[in-house]
Amino acid sequence: MGIAADIVVLILTAFFCGLIMQRLKQPLILGYILAGIIVGPYTGGFTVSDIKDIRLLADIGVDLLLFALGLEFSYKTLLPVRLVAFVGTPLQIALTIALGSGIGKLLGWSTVASVWFGAMISLSSTMVLLKTLMNQGWMGTLSSKVMIGMLIVQDLAVVPMMILLPLLNDISDPAAWLPALGMALGKAALFLACMYFVGAKLLPVLLKRIAALGSRELFLLSVIAIGLGIGYATYLFGLSFAFGSFIAGMVLTESDYGHQALADVIPLRDLFALLFFASVGMMLDPKFLLAHLKEVLLLVLLVTVGKAFIFSVIVRIFHYGNVIPIAVGLGLFQIGEFTFVLAGVGLKNHAITEEIYSLVLTTAVVTMLITPLLSNQTSRLYALKKRYRKGEALQTINFTSDEIGNHVLIAGGGRVGMQMARIFHRLNIAFVIIELDQRRVEMAKQAGFNVIFGDTSQALVLEAANAAGAVLLVVTVPGIVVSQATIGAVRRMNPQIRVVARLSDTEFLKDFAQQKVNNLVYPEFEAGLEMTRQALLQLGLPVQEVHQYTEPLRQEFFRQGDRGDRLIQEYRTLAQLRTAEQSFDLEWQPLRQGSELAGQTLAEAQIRARTGVSVVGVLRGGRMASNPGPDFRLQAGDMVAVIGSSQARADFAGLIAQQAEMEEEREDQQTAAEAGA
Repeated sequence: MGIAADIVVLILTAFFCGLIMQRLKQPLILGYILAGIIVGPYTGGFTVSDIKDIRLLADIGVDLLLFALGLEFSYKTLLPVRLVAFVGTPLQIALTIALGSGIGKLLGWSTVASVWFGAMISLSSTMVLLKTLMNQGWMGTLSSKVMIGMLIVQDLAVVPMMILLPLLNDISDPAAWLPALGMALGKAALFLACMYFVGAKLLPVLLKRIAALGSRELFLLSVIAIGLGIGYATYLFGLSFAFGSFIAGMVLTESDYGHQALADVIPLRDLFALLFFASVGMMLDPKFLLAHLKEVLLLVLLVTVGKAFIFSVIVRIFHYGNVIPIAVGLGLFQIGEFTFVLAGVGLKNHAITEEIYSLVLTTAVVTMLITPLLSNQTSRLYALKKRYRKGEALQTINFTSDEIGNHVLIAGGGRVGMQMARIFHRLNIAFVIIELDQRRVEMAKQAGFNVIFGDTSQALVLEAANAAGAVLLVVTVPGIVVSQATIGAVRRMNPQIRVVARLSDTEFLKDFAQQKVNNLVYPEFEAGLEMTRQALLQLGLPVQEVHQYTEPLRQEFFRQGDRGDRLIQEYRTLAQLRTAEQSFDLEWQPLRQGSELAGQTLAEAQIRARTGVSVVGVLRGGRMASNPGPDFRLQAGDMVAVIGSSQARADFAGLIAQQAEMEEEREDQQTAAEAGA
């Protein structure tokens, strides 16, 4: 079956390796790399038939990742870190090249080979870093924005490197390399100008027409075609394929269809990302690693420590403190995927030997492999640092962590979370929303709500939200894993906090019971029960009879969790209140011009004595007067809320209608009399 069989075997192997890593509580990408090693050409046993095809598909994974990244991060998101990205990154590349040149000289390599080695290790892995950030819940922190900004500039630097490095022998002669470099920069500027025009004028119109067709598959195909098509056009233009895909994503995210495009691309991106990490594992030759173990370990140590130090210092120079230097250093120390491209160019130009080529590739794979493990130590190192200096690097929106206290933590800013936030806002109840979806964060930001972009289960995010000072945690996300991780993380900071959680399936009742969470809401059950109640009412069944049929269902459901009678009693009380409310049969009636009730107080009108209804509210000019007293004076145009029996409400409606008709009749007679006179 060829490539089809290879992909099936690779996905199955990656699945089982991913399960193992999940059980070991390690990042899944380590499992994917392990799968690549297992089915790679150097380990024996079953080997994929055509590794080159897998690598080509892996390149699509890189392009889709950059495309999705562009959809998630608009240029506005990166503006705060533009200085460290566009100034600090070239400085980092120069210092890392110097570091690599020194390492090469230490190992006895030629000057040209040493400079090539420095250039190759100066690039970090966008793919590894982004997946690591996603798995650790660091997306949205200020440190993640710094790292992404620097990675983007590194990707841009690949093209000048591919032009300049082969000309090292003539580097003293500017006439040999300045025209080529100028041409590359000119192409990049022309491409960006074209993309601005296409993105602002053509793509929104195209996507609007495609979306109007109503085909989800065609819309997905058009999004993929735009991302990969623009990337390929960039490649033909002499620039990086991945860079073009990233710019295409940034252009699309400014349109009305960017969020839907991102939602459609993510599953495809993750599948091709698996192929990328597996292809990385296929490059690792265990025999070569064992034969050159000392050299590889030395290179890994020097590159890891050296690059981490360089990144940390540069970030510190640009006045980023607290956790950011640690996070950036431990996040970007690895050797990136574009190193494989540069290494191939260097080998083809005889600038580096086969042994150096293999050493670089092996070192790159090892550094990628250990990235999630080292990056995961950021919180521990940050905790040590906070003993000497306290601070918070996570960006908060509309508040600072020291301004909030005795508040509600809303884990998830979706429809449910935003609805709660609006009510809390009206009631002046302090709250903080924690959300990982950039679109929802922007909506909360525009509404003026306190919000943090981050993972609700991460300690740094919860510290920024001052979880220790919160009085209530409301978990609106449906996923059981995220819910339990969030509850556990919050309770480690605040053991006494009360919790209200969303239940997505009855299977998880006991799981929540183990965490001592009894305040659960099951939206699907409540919606089904309410729809049943409304249907029975429409069929003419009395309210009390409907209640007798539906309420036992709720009690039976919550007994499944074996969590005692307290919660059942709470739900029974709520249900009784809802039933009593429906039994009131509240009705609104307009008080028209000419009614004798207009201008009278409720005591003067004697509405209850005359009709049998009770006035429970009056809406006037957009303001609600609840339970008005006997001195409340009615006015024409009021909307009057009354409760009572059907006959009493009918009598009230007839009263105000009769009075209005009588007044209209008197006005007509008066008008006729004046006309006759």
